This record gives sequence, C-alpha cells and structure tokens, in this order.
Amino acid sequence: MPNFIDVILPIPLEKLFTYSITEAEANFLKSGMRVSVPFGKSKIYTAIVHSIHNTAPVVYEAKDIHQILDETPVVTQTQLQHWHWISRYYMCSVGEVMRAALPSAFLLESETIITKNKDRIVNDEDLKDDEFLVYEALHHQSSLKIQDLMSILDKKNVLPVIKRLLEKNAITVEEEIYEKYKPKLVRYVKLHSSFSSEKALQNLLEELGRAHKQKEVVLALFSISAQTKKPVKVSDLTNQSGASSTIVKALIDKGILEEYFIQTDRVQYEGEENESSKQLNEHQEKALEQIEESFQSQNITLLHGVTSSGKTEIYVKLIEEVLKQNKQVLYLLPEIALTTQLVDRLQNYFGEQVSVFHSKYSVNERVEVWNNMLDNSPKAQVILGARSSVLLPFHNLGLIIVDEEHEQSYKQFDPAPRYHARDTAIVLANMFKAKTLLGSATPSLESYYNVMQNKYGFVELNQRYNNVMMPDVELVDIKDKHKRKRMNGHFSDRMIEEMTETLEEGHQIILFQNRRGFSPIVECNTCGHSPQCPNCDVSLTFHQYKNELRCHYCGYHMAMQQQCQACGSVEIDSKGFGTEQVEEEVKALFPNHKVARMDLDTTRGKYGYEKIITALEQQEIDILVGTQMLTKGLDFRNVKLVGIMNADNMLNFPDFRAHERSFQLMLQVAGRAGRTDKRGKVLIQTYNPYHRILQQVSTNNYVEMFNEQMNDRHNYKYPPLYRLIKITLKHRDFNKVNFAADWYTKSLRQVFRDNVLGPEFPPVSRIRNLYHKNILVKIPPKQSLSKTKEAIIKINNSFQSVKDFRPVRVVLNVDNY
Repeated sequence: MPNFIDVILPIPLEKLFTYSITEAEANFLKSGMRVSVPFGKSKIYTAIVHSIHNTAPVVYEAKDIHQILDETPVVTQTQLQHWHWISRYYMCSVGEVMRAALPSAFLLESETIITKNKDRIVNDEDLKDDEFLVYEALHHQSSLKIQDLMSILDKKNVLPVIKRLLEKNAITVEEEIYEKYKPKLVRYVKLHSSFSSEKALQNLLEELGRAHKQKEVVLALFSISAQTKKPVKVSDLTNQSGASSTIVKALIDKGILEEYFIQTDRVQYEGEENESSKQLNEHQEKALEQIEESFQSQNITLLHGVTSSGKTEIYVKLIEEVLKQNKQVLYLLPEIALTTQLVDRLQNYFGEQVSVFHSKYSVNERVEVWNNMLDNSPKAQVILGARSSVLLPFHNLGLIIVDEEHEQSYKQFDPAPRYHARDTAIVLANMFKAKTLLGSATPSLESYYNVMQNKYGFVELNQRYNNVMMPDVELVDIKDKHKRKRMNGHFSDRMIEEMTETLEEGHQIILFQNRRGFSPIVECNTCGHSPQCPNCDVSLTFHQYKNELRCHYCGYHMAMQQQCQACGSVEIDSKGFGTEQVEEEVKALFPNHKVARMDLDTTRGKYGYEKIITALEQQEIDILVGTQMLTKGLDFRNVKLVGIMNADNMLNFPDFRAHERSFQLMLQVAGRAGRTDKRGKVLIQTYNPYHRILQQVSTNNYVEMFNEQMNDRHNYKYPPLYRLIKITLKHRDFNKVNFAADWYTKSLRQVFRDNVLGPEFPPVSRIRNLYHKNILVKIPPKQSLSKTKEAIIKINNSFQSVKDFRPVRVVLNVDNY
C-alpha cells in the first residue's frame, strides 16, 4: 500500500502538498518533523510534515521527498492547530505562518552548486567570453555557487550563461541543502592523562624548567581546577596565566595538554542565588486576590492599573503560583526596550527559568530558546518576549500575561501573517485551558468594551506604589507664547524654567517628540521647492548627524543640498522638528548637562536599548530626548519632569484611532515622571490647550475618554462595535491600481452594500514605487465573520483569475488596528 505525507511549505499558497514516501519512512516520520522536498522545476524547500496517510493526490503525481531532516518533531501538535487558526482568522496561508514562526535557521535553503563535467573536455575556442570565464574559474575551484558567478561575470542574471554551458555539456548543476544553525562550542583543556601520576608530573615541571611561560600555564591550570573543581576554559586559562593562546597551542601540540569542546547555550543566566519576590502592599494584595477570584469564572481578566502602581510585582506573584504547578508562563511585551529592563528583574526572582525571545536575538540564540522549549527544559519555564514569542512550541502553558495590552506594536503589519499578538495569545491560552491577564494603565477600547460586555473579568488598581502622587499635568499654550515672544526655539519659557529647576535639584528629565530626524521638511525660501523621495510620495527628512536627507519609508537617502535643486537659491530652510533638533536645542540651552537621544537611529544594535537605559538608570544622563519608545512601561526612579514637545501632530493624524492613541501615548509618557516620593511634573506644549483629549489627559480621566470615543465609534460604525477588514491593492502603474480597485470595490458592494468604504488613496499613496489604494469592509456585530471572509476570498480568487489584474498585489488585513 503506497504511503504519502501532506506537508506545509513556507510559501504563500493555500493548499498542503502531498509527497510519496516509503513504508520505512512512514513508520519513522511523525507530524511536526521537517523534510526537504522538491517543488517546482528545481527548487528544494524545507517543509513540515502535517499528516501521514495512504490517499494518493488526484490531480498530480506525488514526488518523492528529498530527505528527512529531524529525528523528533520540531513543531508540536498544539502549534499546528494554532497555525491553522491564525491562517483562517487573518486570511493568509499556513505556509506564511510557518515562515513567521520558525527561526530562519530551521528553514534550510537550497543552493545551486556548479561543477565541471569531468567526463567531457571542452575546447576553449568553442566557448564565448563569459562562458570561458566560468569554465576557467572551475579549473581553479572544484565548485562554484550562483553568488560566485555573479561576482566573476559582474552581472546579476547569470542563468543564460549556465544554460549555454549545460547545453555544451561543460558543467553539471546540483542543489545542495545546508543547515544554518551552528551550536556554540566552548574550548576546554585538561592535562594529558599520561601526567596523572605525581612522578610524571614532577618530571614534566622539570622538563619545562626553561620554558617559563609554558610552566606558568600548567601551574595556572592546576590552580584554576583546584579552585573551581570544574572543566577549565582556554579563555580562563589565558586570562589567569597572562599567556597568549599560541603558548597553549604549543602545549597541546606537544601532547602535554588535551583540548576538547563542550556545546553550550549562547544566552545564559549569570546570577547568584535567586531573590524572593517583594512583599505586596495592601492595594496590590487586594488586586491580586481580585485577579485570582476573577480567574475562577473568567479566562481573561483586564488589570487597569495606573502608571507606577506596581503591576509587575503582581505579575511576579502570579508567575510564582503557576510555576508551582509545573506549568509555563508567557510574558508578552510590546517593545524590545522593555525586555532589557524586565529581564534583570525576572531573573533576580526566577534565575535561569527565564528565557528571552525577540528579533534582536541572533538566529542561533533563537534556535536555542526553541530547542529548550521543545525539550520542556527547566530553562524555558518563563518566556519573556515580543509578539513573535506567541508562536513558540509550548508544552503546558498555565498563564499568559500581556503587558501594555493597548500597544499597537502587538499588531504585525508586514509581511503576512498580519496577526495581533494579544488576540493570538488569548486563543493560544484557550487551547491550553490557561488564563490570560491583560495589563495596562490605558487599556484599548476593545478590551474595555469586552469588560463592559462581561466577556472579560476586570480589576482596578488606582493607587501608585508607596502612595506616590500622580504627576501634576500642565498644558502650555504655545500659540500664546509665540505671540508674546516667549519661545526659545521650540521651548516655551515655562518649559525652560521647570527644566532648570529640576536639574538644579539633581533630578532627570525626559523630553518626548514623536518624530525622529532633525526636521521633516526642507524647503527653499525662494521658490518653495521641497526635496521629495523618488520612490515614495513623501518629502525627505533631514538627519543632521549624517548631514543627509532620508526617506523613512524606503530608506532612500542623499546628501543634504547646499542649494535648491529647482532654482539654485542657497536660502534653504527646514520646517518642523524631530528628536535630533530637540537634542541640539537642549545642548545649547543646558551646555553643562549630559543629553542623550533614544529613537530608531540610536538603538539599531543588539544592545542599543540597554546602553541608553542603563546610562539613564545610573544617572549618567541628565536629559533624555526620545520618540514613543520612551512611553512603554520603563521604570526610571529619578525622572521628575516629562516634557511633551508638541501634542498636536498626534491629535491631528488622519486615523479614527488618533485620539485614543494620543491619550494613551501622553498618559504613558506622563507616567514616567515622579515614580518616587517626589511628585512628578508633566508639561504638554500645544497650540490647542482646550482640546478634549488634552483635558482628559490632564485629569487622568480614562472613563470619560472611553465614553466619548465609544460614542463616536457608534455613530461612525468603527471597532470595537464593528469589525474591519482592510484590503490594500498595490502596483507600479497608477491607472492599473485605480481600475483594479474599482472592480474589486464593485464586487464587494454587490455583497456588502453600504458597509464598503473606498477605494481611497492613503495619505502616503506611493511607497517604494508602488501605488497603494485602500478599501475598508465593515462587519456589523450580528454578521458572521467566517461567512464574510469566505465571500471576500471568493471575490479575491475571481480577481486573481482576471489576466490584467494578476500583477496587482492584494493585501488582506483583518482587524486593522
């Protein structure tokens, strides 16, 4: 009886693919193992085994698999279930979910290898110039890769040359699969076994009498092994003896020392004994009891705790409880900057049970976390990570904590799967019958609405830790200050006054401006020309530290122009301001104080966040200027003043969520002020101090903001009352996008009538030379979500089958928030 497997391929195609296997392979293979399989004419992919069966495919002949890559499954059954849910709910293929979930080292890639055909001798005269270059190179090297050919011939398309050489039988081509993960090996040394007796040892030391350096190395080896009773690393030995590694190598070559390697994890906990968690105060105790009570009847509970109320300590107590039951905990954070602060705190309590997983980790480090979780190792009981950690292989999850649950960073926008980590985590918890705790000082309207509908439990924590007072929020009217000539650059006299006072008292300051770069617009005063990005419909942002103009959408950059490109005038002025300009102005105003900046430009490296956060904690920085990275739950003890440079550009953003987001952002950044016994101060500079949102921020009135925004959402039919699916069409040709979007919208209107908005160009309608056009489908509360998606997929399939529309890329984004 023939045997077959269905596999998931890491490509955006809907169906699973069937391959033929032998009986022995069928007995060995299990669902969740990796196999490499041929696909198409010459591609080889890494696929995940989905199921093993005896039904041959009807439409095509099943190919044989290439090879089996694992001895045990690398993906669990619950994970596969979870992947299927993500693919159904977010309207993407399981292959796309697989590509997002697996560390890229697991997705083995195939490389085309070119070798010389030894059975045939080709005359040089028969070859063209480019063919001769390749053939000549193969005389000196046994094999070449496609990449090598590109550099030899200095052109990108080398396939025609390979094709001609194949026709002349001069070369052979094969695919090589290579494993990307390399385990970290640490080099150790020990004394050769022939010197284990005392006499042999005495002779050895006498022999080495003249070679003082070598003798010192041997003596250092003794002293280290006597002290630690552990294997001795080469690095420790060279440090202690002060000898170079060449001396150690000489001893190994002589046979006096033996070297060996031990595989270790790249990320290790270096701490001492674990601390016990802190004693909770009465408000926290009460909140903890209420959460545990709420978990009796509800699977999901929202903890609405004001900034600095000590939510993290409550989480720690809950984690302790779950670990006692031998279950795992997933602790989700919106921002990598936050993980660096929390890792230390959690490791103090739970030691090496904590594993961290986020995109700044190297591929190999991520594979190690994945493997530890597959083995259910003690090192992977508390997983701390950004959104992608929802996709890890859990075994017995007991609790998921989603901290700062309102953050939009939890939503993945590109590439597919465009999932929301908070919602995906709730579904994952449900699969394990685990509990979910959502925590935030400014909950999203969706979560608070679910509380009102009794879908979620609700616990409030209104008191800051140690009864610290909430910061005093003051609105500064900069329109009035400009009139009265009381502005110094972008700083009002009120802001400078407060900053001076704070610095004199020895406290720190955070300044928030939600724009990086120096200024977003550079304009010629003579003719009004402003340099634009050639690939996107945006003006270029001026970055002073590199003296260049840069596009924040596609990365295009050019040197700053000395004169206008249009009229040649040298009167070039910059409009608007970003973090760089604020930093420069602060340095001019307070030259004796240390100023630093935290935005995407200064935190690019793996430890970029850590360096800045540590410097602020150790009070090496007096004033920190930054973008919204600063707002996300960071805990700085000595910050007394927070300044919001311009509140208006957030409020006037063309998005139905602009007011909710502004409220959250401003309250969160305000929450960084005065987290100890001194009351903090928050200054918000604005042209419109009477704006409702700013008034609500100044009184910390979440409920009023919620009721007002819900009223708007009700009137205009927006989430959380209605669901949204955003459909974006992209193509290089403006007319093609227009025509395609009109066709798509008409088809949608036939089904959904008035609940279709668009098609409409977004504010930035061209990015990376592709024109974008958006269509919004609103789904009323009583309408079936799955039926709606089926109808959209049907329309999408008919759209793709029209020849003219095939080049137009369609992006489906469910719950576009």
